[in-house]
Amino acid sequence: MKRAFVLLLHFGYQEAMSCLFPVSIFLALALTHLIDNPVIPRYDLLLLWCLAMQIFMVKSGLETKDELKVITLFHVIGLLLELFKTHMGSWSYPDAGYSKIAGVPLYSGFMYASVASYLCQAWRRLDVSITGWPRAWFTVPLGAAIYLNFFTHHFIGDFRWILTALMFVIFLRTRVHFIVRGEPFRMPLALSFFLIGFFIWIAENIATLFGAWTYPNQHEGWQLVSLSKISSWFLLIIVSFIIVAQLKHVKGKLSEEKKGHGITAD
Repeated sequence: MKRAFVLLLHFGYQEAMSCLFPVSIFLALALTHLIDNPVIPRYDLLLLWCLAMQIFMVKSGLETKDELKVITLFHVIGLLLELFKTHMGSWSYPDAGYSKIAGVPLYSGFMYASVASYLCQAWRRLDVSITGWPRAWFTVPLGAAIYLNFFTHHFIGDFRWILTALMFVIFLRTRVHFIVRGEPFRMPLALSFFLIGFFIWIAENIATLFGAWTYPNQHEGWQLVSLSKISSWFLLIIVSFIIVAQLKHVKGKLSEEKKGHGITAD
């Protein structure tokens, strides 16, 4: 029991350090929600906070320049999704701000970037490796189809459950391996997708409570975010993980590392 507790404590510490960027955003949301600031609009202040935090993460060595490139890519992907979803009325950003484009504050992209920050840091801190990683011609089209479904389901129907079934087939033999205090552990990749998606859903409830954004059913007062959103985050994590894993795989090939940064293809 003592050994298990120590391992759990160490794992929790590494996970907490990996979440430093997203936790900083939650802290900013809470402070700007509780403290009135008549000088700078809230969304603009949040953007400045996120930029300062990103600079600190890189300058302090908590994030590498390569990880910054991945995080920037997620920022762009997230902003594109935000612009479309707010246009379709899925959620809104009701407060005023100078740094808003088509009703979307630029800080919102950092919320997606923070997910990428977590994945990159957890990968490094826990010495993550993957076995049974499928070929790129399976994973890349799946990731693209999942991302496009966030847009197209407004027009041609929602195929998330078909895509989820395909995910289970494609990643059936894929396992995530990680190290905690020198001891190896592993789990099915699909389970890690669900666990991360579930905790992001919890974080989403906290974010909407602090007014990060507002769903249509929350305009009259805060309510629990629909459980159906777990499936959305589950799918978005799949896209995120595929991008990070494929980039690491490509980088491993370019540097001619035998294990491709821990990813082996069937």
